[in-house]
Formats: sequence, structure tokens, C-alpha cells
Amino acid sequence: MEGDIEQLLSSGALSNMQPAQCWVFGDTLEHLRDPWQTLRAIRTFLIPEGHVCACIPNMQHWSIQVRLNTGNLDYAESGLLDRTHLRWFTRITMQRLFENSGYSIKRILPRIFEHPHNQAALNLVGQFAAALGNNVDQARQDALPLQYVIKAAPLATSPGAASQR
Repeated sequence: MEGDIEQLLSSGALSNMQPAQCWVFGDTLEHLRDPWQTLRAIRTFLIPEGHVCACIPNMQHWSIQVRLNTGNLDYAESGLLDRTHLRWFTRITMQRLFENSGYSIKRILPRIFEHPHNQAALNLVGQFAAALGNNVDQARQDALPLQYVIKAAPLATSPGAASQR
């Protein structure tokens, strides 16, 4: 089946679908109006031992921090500033997305790509974090991945409807 997952879920078009072992969201959750609701809704289409796998761009990447500091936050046809993104996430907010939608993160893997400016940018990120009294090592670590790949499993019980985003 092909289509907008949010429309398919709200229209009931998936109501006859058999539960799956895995749902894969490859660079798509950031394009949804309500990824929290989508993740909650697809729990009913997962077998109990099933998983959701997602690849999500990291808005804490050093290149975005540089762009913010220089005022150059232009959208692009693809990448972290893809003009079709509706949501942006960091490692921490990705974890909250899944936890607040009724999942437990089983694994989170950073996707890191070599770039000639990696080390210089990470040094500056560390200086910025130190100046603000934040954890320098964590700030550097979170600024390096371009994306994260997440494997999550549904919790036995779903969080309440009033879950915070």
C-alpha cells in the first residue's frame, strides 16, 4: 500500500492490515504533522514482539549549529534543512518522541560521516558548551552524528493520551 501514512491511519484504510514484525520509517518521521500520533497508532499494527526502526536527521549536528551562529539557515532540496521537514529532532527529543508514544528504545546508533571540518567544529561546540556550564563531552558527541538510527519496541501499556511531546 502506498500513501500518506497520516491520511491512511485517519481514514481507516489500514484497519484490515495484519500486524507486522517491523515498521520502518527511513527519514520520514520528520516530515509528518504528528509523528507522536502516528507512532501511537501503528502500535496496533505491530505483533507484541515487533519493533519500529527509524532513521532521523540530527538537528544538533555541528553544521546546523554553525549555520545558526552565522545566520545562514537556508532550506535545501535535501539533507538536514530539507524544505519538506515539518519537525526537527535531537538525540534527546528523538528518545522522547518514542517514549511519549509508547515505546522503549532498544538501540540508538549514530550515523557519522567524515568531513574536513568535523574536528574544528567539535572543538568550538565544546567551547560553547563549557562557557555555558554544560557537559562538553556530551555536547561534542551529540554534535557529530548527521542522523540516528533507532530501534524501538512497544511498551506493554501505552502512555496516556495527555503525554507531553
